[in-house]
Amino acid sequence: MPHCQHNEAIFVFMSTNIHLHTVEELFKFFGLDQPVHHPLVAIIDFGQVREADIGNIKISTDFYTLIYKTYNRNHVKYGRKLVDFTNGSLICLAPNQTLEMDDDTEGSPQPLGWGLGFHPDLIRGTPLGDKMKSYSFFSYEVSEALHLSEKEKQILMDCVQKIEAELHENIDVHSQSILVSGIEMLLNYCSRFYGRQFITRKTSNNAVIVQVEKLLNEYFGLGDLSERGLPTVRYLAEQVNLSPNYLSDLLKKETGKNAQDHIHYHLIEEAKNILLSSSRSVGEIAYGLGFEYPQYFNKLFKQKTGKTPVAFRNMN
Repeated sequence: MPHCQHNEAIFVFMSTNIHLHTVEELFKFFGLDQPVHHPLVAIIDFGQVREADIGNIKISTDFYTLIYKTYNRNHVKYGRKLVDFTNGSLICLAPNQTLEMDDDTEGSPQPLGWGLGFHPDLIRGTPLGDKMKSYSFFSYEVSEALHLSEKEKQILMDCVQKIEAELHENIDVHSQSILVSGIEMLLNYCSRFYGRQFITRKTSNNAVIVQVEKLLNEYFGLGDLSERGLPTVRYLAEQVNLSPNYLSDLLKKETGKNAQDHIHYHLIEEAKNILLSSSRSVGEIAYGLGFEYPQYFNKLFKQKTGKTPVAFRNMN
């Protein structure tokens, strides 16, 4: 990691909103006086940062940020939830997502860890740029942070050090592709480690699955879908205190179906029941299930069952 001089503390802020436009502003925010090696990539060594009273602040950026720390004096909240960095956790933030920080009045030892910021312009037009949406952990809540094993910590550190080594090279025609490759490798390892975390949390994951099934049974059991509309992934996520992306990934890992698939399953089962127990037209059933246009219901039903609603009714 870079060896820059310690500052007495990061800048002192009162209650305010802060938006960082460039990765260079990361250094200024943490009170680090060091050269900027690349305008679109920055690596912060938290071992060189002395945390201080910052008041209550909300931080957002124009770039992607990964933060790994082994200690924090300040409470950090993302999605209204606290994250504990004490044992080393990794959080990943997309542009314009908000991180809240407030003071912990107790003293703290020197924090360790690293931060990586990279601007979307670095990866624009590259395969990684097209792939970024697949890294759904950028939309997880802080309470869903990645808790790393010692081996995993070292693997990510090695990736960061390789990126940092390239930042110290003179910029040439190969710089962008090498940096992007290094960042992509880091993100791919994050995906692998999140997959491991889903497995190690299997017991709690099963409890979430049971809760989701109960919620969907109750929602469809109440009827009045024409008034309330279909349940959404966000609704389910809020009920189980998870982010939508985390919930979908958890369900996909455990059941092979994401959150939207689970909603559709219950919807189709309800539709089958109505088709076989009433003489209502397909249009009436579609409206009653919350569809604005019957053709959307027909398309989804055939996609999920291989038959149109009318064919299913006639066959049974």
